[in-house]
Amino acid sequence: MANKKLFQSIVGKLLPRTDALNEEHAPAYRMSSEHALAQLAATGCLNGTFYATAETQLAHVLELTEQVAPEFIAQTALYARTQGYMKDLPALLTAVLSVRSPGLMAEVFDRVIDSPKMLRNFVQIMRSGAVGRKSLGSMPKRMIQQWLDQRSDVQLFIGSIGNDPSLADVIKMVHPRPTNPQRAAMLGYMIDREVDHDMLPALVREFEAYKTADDRASLDVPDVPFQMLTSLDLGPAQWKAIAARASWQTTRMNLNTFVRHGVFERDPAMVQTVADRLRDPKLIARARAYPYQLMIAYMAASKDLPNPIRNALQDALDTALANVPKIDGKVYVFPDVSGSMHSPVTGFRKGSTTAVRCVDVAGLIAAAVLRNNPNAEVIPFETDVVDPRRMDLNPRDSVMTNATKLASLPGGGTNCSAPLQWLNSRKATGDLLIYVSDYESWIDAPHFGRFGGSATQTMHQWNAFKQRSPLAKMICIDLQPHTTTQAKERDDVINVGGFSDRVFDLIATVGSGQTSAGHWVRQIQNQRL
Repeated sequence: MANKKLFQSIVGKLLPRTDALNEEHAPAYRMSSEHALAQLAATGCLNGTFYATAETQLAHVLELTEQVAPEFIAQTALYARTQGYMKDLPALLTAVLSVRSPGLMAEVFDRVIDSPKMLRNFVQIMRSGAVGRKSLGSMPKRMIQQWLDQRSDVQLFIGSIGNDPSLADVIKMVHPRPTNPQRAAMLGYMIDREVDHDMLPALVREFEAYKTADDRASLDVPDVPFQMLTSLDLGPAQWKAIAARASWQTTRMNLNTFVRHGVFERDPAMVQTVADRLRDPKLIARARAYPYQLMIAYMAASKDLPNPIRNALQDALDTALANVPKIDGKVYVFPDVSGSMHSPVTGFRKGSTTAVRCVDVAGLIAAAVLRNNPNAEVIPFETDVVDPRRMDLNPRDSVMTNATKLASLPGGGTNCSAPLQWLNSRKATGDLLIYVSDYESWIDAPHFGRFGGSATQTMHQWNAFKQRSPLAKMICIDLQPHTTTQAKERDDVINVGGFSDRVFDLIATVGSGQTSAGHWVRQIQNQRL
């Protein structure tokens, strides 16, 4: 009979040796340049994180763009914007293309720079000199001119909110040529020139009349973004009018503003109107809402927000999770609740740091999978496993209820191998394992400050689990802009990044066995240029 000890040792030696150090100076696996750029683009907001400054992230991105083909930069920009719903990194990558491949920049410009906010981000990055030039250049100018030409007068007016640069600043930089007297008047109005007001759109004239009226209380509030009206002395009646006709996204993003201005005070009908709007499945679908947005609204909600609206946010979250897959077989979810995961998921930015932490998103993903897969087991970890029996997670509870329970666990060190070791000690079997972490594991590191001696403990424990469940697969979802992982990419281990609902599609694909090594990068390479 074959020597079991001998063959077990051979299996161990075949495990991949580490080739990098993570931010905790513990051994890890380096991502390929393409995978690393995708990871930064899908998770980075150019803000300081627990482990890296904004400047460090920017340097890493620019370094990686020198190592990959321009086509992949363009595809990553498209993916990060259209699938990951990111803003800063897609704009940065588009700016990089203006130097590396202006033709490719032109191919993706309209699909990445798809809003006034994105346009202002792009111009700000270009003028900063970060990509090697401080002037816009002829091709970017032409693309911006075309972008402006493709918007109606009213769209330009509605999109004129924001500064540094403002849309008016952009117009002054690129000098778009008006094609008719109405557009000439609109462009002049945008940059504060004297124009014939009769040539302006009716909405602009209505707005100007409202601003200068002596008795605004007798006038209807113009249907413009409320940010245009905040300098005016609006009363509760005006704010109620704004809230009554607000879009789904405007409502979600400004619940606290409505609270501050008395929209809901002694007005149960308005409370019901807003609650019904938020939970409306058709409006949620039309707004292309994703779970993270609703978690932001729920986490940031004022304590004075009426309970029916809070409940509606939870209902909306459950509706937005319609694409969470039902997975055949035994599923385990490992949310990381360690100390570093208690940092803001989009990083620190003075004056605008999100209330949502990495641990909240990890809890959200775990609770969402549990809701649609009641037999799944959620095994939180930090220095060690948090015994799932202590959690009392009920698949029938709302996603937010279970996510809050998970996020409330005290943080410790990071030990990514702990949940696998816990399963192995119980001789457990399974089909799909889902990690949600920042992968800065160090508790289980055999040595610090060097790599190459052996595989990570995560890979050792995964190898042991695979001996009992040879067809099992593992997906590792990284919520932070890092370039290393604890699980080496291969056919049964897929590393992905991001915190949009796109991760649920990837979970479904891995769970159905339709993946192999490099799957996520190939998804990005499939973006049509």
